[in-house]
Amino acid sequence: MKTDAQLQREVLDELAWDPRIDHAGIGVAVHNGVVTFSGFVGDYSQKEVVESIARRIVGVKGIAEEITVRFPSDPKTSDSEIAERVIELFKWDVGIPSDKITVKVERHWVTLSGTVDWHFQRDLARRAAGRITGVLGVTNLIAVRQQPSPTNVKDLITASFKRMIDTDTNSIRVTTDGGTVKLEGKVHSWHERQLAENAAWSAPGVARVEDKIAVV
Repeated sequence: MKTDAQLQREVLDELAWDPRIDHAGIGVAVHNGVVTFSGFVGDYSQKEVVESIARRIVGVKGIAEEITVRFPSDPKTSDSEIAERVIELFKWDVGIPSDKITVKVERHWVTLSGTVDWHFQRDLARRAAGRITGVLGVTNLIAVRQQPSPTNVKDLITASFKRMIDTDTNSIRVTTDGGTVKLEGKVHSWHERQLAENAAWSAPGVARVEDKIAVV
């Protein structure tokens, strides 16, 4: 008597062998000899072929068919299709290190994990995944690898201020704790405050910025 695992393997092999079927979108599960098909095919005739394939496998006791017919013009919004589109989009974006990020999609919700070197890469990946049709939300678990130093962040803020405005940056205090940067002190405008925060985000290893700068 064949085990469920053996039946599953034989059904999958038969699907791959039959040239009438595009089996890439078909899932196969077997429990107590009952084969359950899930996923999607391009037309109704392929559904019938899938069922006929299962019936000719010795040992199959029953068939549960949950396949959906999806035409080429229909939106590609299954979890597997969303994952493929997110991964492909990452490959085309030079700002996203796609080889360092793992994509998981469950019930149209994308979860990103991995480790990158810069905060902007983490943010780019989150925003790119959210643009895919069918995505209901994004959980961003990507970590930033390096840890920033107060000196590096202070230097970036100073350089940014010199490019944009003529303001003394000695009034800004910078402290770091792991990947968190805390900004304190006083500036003359909201624009200067935003410049300081943007500069802090541009430092390597920054995962969070606590901006407590006062505008006076």
